[in-house]
Order: sequence, then structure tokens, then C-alpha cells
Amino acid sequence: MKSLVTGATGFLGSAVMHCLLKAGHDVRLLVRANSDRRNIENLPVEVTEGDLRDHQSLEAAVKGCDYLFHVAADYRLWVPDPQTMYAINVQGTKALIIAAANAGLKRIIYTSSVAALGLTADGTPANETTPSSLDCITGHYKRSKYIAEQAVKELTDQHRLPLVIVNPSAPIGPRDIRPTPTGRIVLDVMHNRMPAYVNTGLNIAHVDDIAYGHWLACEHGKTGERYILGGDNMTLLEILETLDDILGKRRKRAALPIGLMFPVAWIMEKIALITHKEPRATLDSLRMARKLMFFTSDKAARELGYRFRPARMALEDAVKWYRGNGYD
Repeated sequence: MKSLVTGATGFLGSAVMHCLLKAGHDVRLLVRANSDRRNIENLPVEVTEGDLRDHQSLEAAVKGCDYLFHVAADYRLWVPDPQTMYAINVQGTKALIIAAANAGLKRIIYTSSVAALGLTADGTPANETTPSSLDCITGHYKRSKYIAEQAVKELTDQHRLPLVIVNPSAPIGPRDIRPTPTGRIVLDVMHNRMPAYVNTGLNIAHVDDIAYGHWLACEHGKTGERYILGGDNMTLLEILETLDDILGKRRKRAALPIGLMFPVAWIMEKIALITHKEPRATLDSLRMARKLMFFTSDKAARELGYRFRPARMALEDAVKWYRGNGYD
């Protein structure tokens, strides 16, 4: 079994890579020439250089593979040039899926996101059938993942592809080298940079559980279906207090109305245009925070056998990894 994995130098992709190696797959990685390769050093994998915007490199990458795990994505909540994100997340995904289809791969696992799904009005956990549309989705990242998922569904139907979609929630755990927006919450608490919070919520899951869910989707997923791979639903305050407990530091925090944060985020975005550094707060992230981003993985549990450990364990492993790798 030879599996091609995209995004393995990153957070979730590296976890999927480790999971496949444990399952006995031969693993080929599609890696950008200038990428940070710390997550793939000294591992028994085949590396081929390419880019989701270089369609010829995609054809070479899928050649001779049996499975594709397309995990790579441009995951940022603020981008100075949104077209780059759409070129990677939408056009690059379409080109890779077409290349895999032409190569006759046996199974394709496409990593979408809960960002492409709808949310409930009352904050109860959403599922795979909760209605959504492009008009109600905030931010270029979420919009790009929604458009990409729709394109993948269309390709799957048109070409009868052996493709399964997985929708991970917010992963937490080791090897988040960048880090991701969720990982930055952990680091901000570790560095005493979270004196206040807004009333929002996330679905937190251990990155290795989500990765194992990818393998389960490959083994047991139904073609054309999508599966939420998540964990525990937690308010932001619950996440912060759990991290405080893990770190052994009790802190008092102020609850801030989201509306008061918009002028601050606007200023931060203007500064980011000059510094080219992602702002700590963005207008889109605040718009997203107006709703509780809660989800259920019941379908994946029922049809795939998916299970997840408590979110506290994911947060503990994240803190441990950051401490052990010089982030503190």
C-alpha cells in the first residue's frame, strides 16, 4: 500500500503521516521546496517536491500510489492576498483530485474542515446535515474550504470517485510547529497573554485522534460521504481554565463584549499590512466568535468506529510538546 500525503510538514498532515506509517503503509509526501521539514526529519518516507499550484508536479506525485490523503491547506485567519489562499485550497485541490482520478487511485481522503459546515442558531452541536451556504460563511479560509468541498463533491459525483470527505474540528497536540490559530491559544496562556476572553466556543480534539479518523475513513468510509472528526465542545473560558489548571496557575480574566474588540482588530490588521505579520486579532475571527462552533462526531463514531480522548489530554500533550521544543 503506497499512500500520498499532502501537508505532512504541517500539524495535522504530520499526524496523518505517523498514523499511516504505524498502519504499515509506504508513504510518499508531497512537499514544497521551501517548506519547514522538521516534522518529517529522519522518517522512512519518500519525499517528492511539488506545489498545489504546480499541476504537473501533482501528476508526478500521484503516480504509482494507491491512496491519497489530501490534508494540505492554507490555514490562516488573515491573509494580505486572499487569491493565494483560493489558488491553494480550491484550485489546487481540484487539480490534485483530478490527477488522482486520472491515475486510478483506489481511495481518496479529502480533508475538509468543520469550517465548511453550518452552525445551529441555538449553539447546540451541528452535524454533517446542518444547513450551510456561502453567504453565511465568514472569512476567506472558511469560504475557500466551503468552495473546495463543493468542488470535490461535484468531481466525486461526475467521475464516480472512491472519495471520502472528513471534516476535522480544532486539532490540539504535538508537532504544531507554526503554530496554528488554535495552538496559539495554548501558547498565549503559557506566556500570560490572555488576560481577557470573549464568549465563544470550539470543538477541541487531539490531533492524533483526528489523524486516526482519517485512516478509519479510508478503511470504512462510504464513498461520497463526509464525517466530522471532532472531540469535546468547550467554551473559550473552559479551555483557558483547563490550561490554567494544567500549568498550575490560577488567573482572573475579564469577559469582553465582542463588539468592543472590533476597533482593536481593525487597527491590528492595518499594522499587519505594514509588518506582514499575522495580527493577533482579526475582524473575521471576531465575526466567527459570535457563534458557538460546536459539533458532534456521532456519525463518524457510528459508521467508522471513531473515538476521541478527553480534550484535556490534547491540551496537556500540546503544553508538553511546546515546553519540550523551546516554545516556552
